[in-house]
Amino acid sequence: MTEANMDDIPDRIAETFKGRDIFITGGTGFLGKVMLERFLRCIPEIGTIHLLIRPKKGKDPKLRLDEIFNGPLFEKVKEQRGLPALHKSVSIISGDVSMPGLGLSAEDRKLLCEKISIVYHGAATVRFDEMLKRAVLLNTRGTKLMLELAKEMKKLVLFAHISTAYCHLEEKLLGEKPYPPPADPHKVIKCVEWMEDDVVEAMTDKILGDLPNTYAFTKALSEGLVEEAMPHIPAVILRPSIIIPVWRNPLPGWTDNINGPTGLLIGAGKGVIRTMYCNQNGYADYLPVDVAVNAIFVTTWNYLSNNDRGKNVYNLTSSTEFKVSWAEIIERGRRITEKVPLNGVVWYPGGSMKSSRLMHNICVFFFHMLPAYFIDTIIFLAGHKPIMCRVQRRIQKGFEVFEYYANNQWDFDNANIREVRETLNPKEQKLYVLNGDDMDIDAYFEDCIRAARIYILKEYPETLPAARRHMKVMYWVDVITKVLFCLLIIYTLASWNDSFRAMLVGGWALIAGVLSL
Repeated sequence: MTEANMDDIPDRIAETFKGRDIFITGGTGFLGKVMLERFLRCIPEIGTIHLLIRPKKGKDPKLRLDEIFNGPLFEKVKEQRGLPALHKSVSIISGDVSMPGLGLSAEDRKLLCEKISIVYHGAATVRFDEMLKRAVLLNTRGTKLMLELAKEMKKLVLFAHISTAYCHLEEKLLGEKPYPPPADPHKVIKCVEWMEDDVVEAMTDKILGDLPNTYAFTKALSEGLVEEAMPHIPAVILRPSIIIPVWRNPLPGWTDNINGPTGLLIGAGKGVIRTMYCNQNGYADYLPVDVAVNAIFVTTWNYLSNNDRGKNVYNLTSSTEFKVSWAEIIERGRRITEKVPLNGVVWYPGGSMKSSRLMHNICVFFFHMLPAYFIDTIIFLAGHKPIMCRVQRRIQKGFEVFEYYANNQWDFDNANIREVRETLNPKEQKLYVLNGDDMDIDAYFEDCIRAARIYILKEYPETLPAARRHMKVMYWVDVITKVLFCLLIIYTLASWNDSFRAMLVGGWALIAGVLSL
């Protein structure tokens, strides 16, 4: 279909948002930033975007929004519309979902109740090791307070709760339906409100039950609250899986964090991760952040314009169509980091996945901890502050979270989003891509590594030649070290065992005899 013909086809998704004021929580997070950029770049006729922002680390909400707009993610939309237009389209609402009353002023609360049509509630702590009290107050009580606010909104047509596909972990096949929460969310909220932090921490394991972390627990509780509110307000639950860097627009490979596969690739590429305990044939479910935003827009349109109230839970997942195993991720990453190496590699990338925890722990000791102490000793003797042991402790903490997910398997039914995808016209299919039929996984991973070098590690393209030279040096260091280690083992065995020494001497004599023929 030609561009001229495409212009004659309506964009019904954009029309859905035309002139409507929306309210976004979590807009300063990874998904929130990409959603905000997409609204500003692709749906300029939207009403005002009201963004809940809390003061953080001495920065007021306005300064935090300025920093977001000054980031590389917003370069494209600033070229299109100009910075003043962006500021005009976004209204800052100072508040904090972890605070009573959401930390809103009376004036801001009244404004929201009078003007908002659509709410996207995505604010949450995504730290898996977050203290239970903080996780409950932010993720669960915050959702309860947002629902109470939504019930007061006079123009509300949709409350979209952004959850996660990995919150009902007892379900090995997650359907697109509500599930009972693991506990009564109202009782849990009341308990943590009056209990001291140390008391809550002491009870955490008992409260969590079979769930592995506070994130999954509190997100499951939050879904229970949203389901409870569905008879009273128009609401949907959106469950994205593991959100990974931008695939296409506006900046391929961009991310602002090292969660998920990006962190694994960086750690392996730096040579500091050399063993992993996981089922190498297993797979997780990933979703590029721009595809997740597309899905959020399309489900909003389907709920409002098609009046499809029967679909109120959507699993925004990909593994029914794409399965990338852990082994494949590491192997692809290894090939790409040879082509696009990182700066300051501490050892040539290598290692393997282990199916035995004992073997993994042995390898951690020999290939993670011992080298870390050795390098830190050299750094200390050189008069600098040791860092490698601290890095390894952080890696070990990450492993504690990772291993649960890497050694268990979940699948997801996403029939609802696939059905909605079939109703899009050709123009909408092009603008709001919801499949990866033409994704080149190697090219995508390379974009992720290149973007991580620039935007996370601050390693710019002009440093690549030096990084490649350093990688070659580390390759030969790795080879020579392995040879010397083997020779040391042979020498030690020969010194301790007369039979082995006699066999070794005999072997050398045989080789010498063959060579003399």
